[in-house]
Amino acid sequence: MNRETAPHGLSPLDRIRRRLAEGPRREGEFNGDGRDLAPPRPPTPAAVLVPLVVREQAPSVLLTRRTDHLHHHPGQISFPGGRLEADDASPVHAALRETEEEIGLARSHVELIGALPDYLTGTGFRVTPVVGLVHPPFDLTLDAFEVAEAFEVPLAHFLDPRNHQEHCILHEGRMRRFHAMPWHGYFIWGATAGILMSLYRLLHEEA
Repeated sequence: MNRETAPHGLSPLDRIRRRLAEGPRREGEFNGDGRDLAPPRPPTPAAVLVPLVVREQAPSVLLTRRTDHLHHHPGQISFPGGRLEADDASPVHAALRETEEEIGLARSHVELIGALPDYLTGTGFRVTPVVGLVHPPFDLTLDAFEVAEAFEVPLAHFLDPRNHQEHCILHEGRMRRFHAMPWHGYFIWGATAGILMSLYRLLHEEA
């Protein structure tokens, strides 16, 4: 059982479960590094799994580091996931399928509890973040072509606003903003940090 509890007496995972069960939330002030861009075509549907690992002492978030040779976001920290394929019945199906393919995490270990608002990326994807509780014990088998490593970060790190950063960059003549949440040498930014900010807002917005 998770020993870390919020001031309300509920654990962070219980609070996340409850807020997701209440239904869709409004989007934040910007929900995507591609939100203000004018895409030449409709965004490509994609989905990721936001894996919240149920550890005895405190929950953690399971993340991956992409290999350096990939076309999209090489070397970046990400959630397991990818674009929806023709035979994917839903974003949930795509997120679970991609998770199994990328890191070998069986869907039998994942308890689905909801989804966060879609996230628009500057590379033209509309990503549905599917939230799942991952119950140990489990083994991972990484796809060496796509995933360089998998690691866990305490959930508390992402829920602490002192660890939240916002950066600006001039890209193709336009100023773009993005979130970042560095952790122990890992620069967690872009869509991954933006989705984690959605999780943070879920717990701190008024219902």
